[in-house]
Amino acid sequence: MKEILSRLWPKSNDSEQSEPGFGTFEGVYTPSILTILGVIMYLKFGWVLGHVGLINTLLIVTISTSITFLTALSIAQISTDQVIRAGGAYYMISRSLGIEIGGAIGVPLFFAQAFSVALYTLGFAESLVRIVPAFNVTITALVTTILVAAVALKSANIALKAQYLIMTVIFLSLVSLVLGKPLEGAEVGLMATPVGDKSFWAVLAVFFPAVTGIMAGVNMSGDLKNPAEAIPKGTLAAVGTGYLIYMIIPIILCLRADFQSLVDDELIMQQISLVGELILLGVWGATLSSAIGSILGAPRVLQALVRDRIFPDWLNWLGKGEGPADEPRLGTLFTLGIALAVVC
Repeated sequence: MKEILSRLWPKSNDSEQSEPGFGTFEGVYTPSILTILGVIMYLKFGWVLGHVGLINTLLIVTISTSITFLTALSIAQISTDQVIRAGGAYYMISRSLGIEIGGAIGVPLFFAQAFSVALYTLGFAESLVRIVPAFNVTITALVTTILVAAVALKSANIALKAQYLIMTVIFLSLVSLVLGKPLEGAEVGLMATPVGDKSFWAVLAVFFPAVTGIMAGVNMSGDLKNPAEAIPKGTLAAVGTGYLIYMIIPIILCLRADFQSLVDDELIMQQISLVGELILLGVWGATLSSAIGSILGAPRVLQALVRDRIFPDWLNWLGKGEGPADEPRLGTLFTLGIALAVVC
C-alpha cells in the first residue's frame, strides 16, 4: 500500500511539506459559509420570493439545502474513511472511484473554479461601476483579479485571514437588514400573492447555486491540520448556518416590502435596511470572498491532478509546491492567467 501511495503521490513532495495548520473554523467553515452567503442572497432572494411566495420560497430553500446536506454527508463519510491530502473533492473521488473517474471530474472542476474567479471579479466590478460610473468594468475586473491572486500568492493564511474581515461585513449587513424598516407605502404580509410568472422549478434552478459553496472549504484539504475532523464539522456547520439564515431572510422581506418591489429591484435589501450602504458592502464582500475561495481552491485541485499524472509530463511544473506549506504558487499564476483571459 505504501508503494502504491508513493507512486500516486511523489515522496519528494511530501518531504517538502510541513504540518499544515488550518483548523475547522478558518480552514473549512469560513470559506464555505462565505461562499454560501453570496450574491444570490443579496440580489436574487427578493426575486425568488416575489415569484413563488413565502411558503414555496421556504420549500425551495429546504429542498436545495437538503441536496447540499446529502452531499456534505458523503464528503464527511469519505473524509473520515481515508487519509485526505491536497486536491479536495478531486482527491476524494479519485481515491474512492479511481484515477480515471476522478480525472474526468477533476479537470472540469479546476476550469470551473478558474472561470469562477473571473465571474466573481466581474460581478464586483459591475456593482462598483454602478456607484462610480467613471470606472471601466473590464479594467476594474482585471485589477481586482490581480489583487485577489496577489493575496493568494502571498499566503493562503493571509487570504483566509482576509475573509474574517469580509465575514464581519456580511454579518453587519445581515444585522442591518434585521433592524431595518418597511418600504414606504408598501402593502406587506406573510401570505401575499406572488406577482411573478416563473414556475417553481425555474425559480429553484436560479436559487440552487446559493447553497453550493461547500467545495470552498473541501478544496483546502491539503492545508488542514486534521482533515478528518475539520472537513465534516466545518462543512456540516456551514450548511446548517446557511439554512438558518436562508429561512429567516424571506420572512423579513415579506414584512418589509411588497412582492412587486422584490421582483423589480435587485437591491431592495438596501432600501429596507437600517444602513443601506452595508448591503452594498455585503455584495462586494460576497463576490470578493467567493473569488478568494476559487483562487485558493483551483490551483490545489490542479496541483493534485498534475501529481497524479492526469496531464502530460511537460506540465509537471504546475504540480510543484513552494514553502513550508507546499503552496501551489505556479498553479496560482496559471489560474490567474486563465481568469484574466476570461475577464478580457
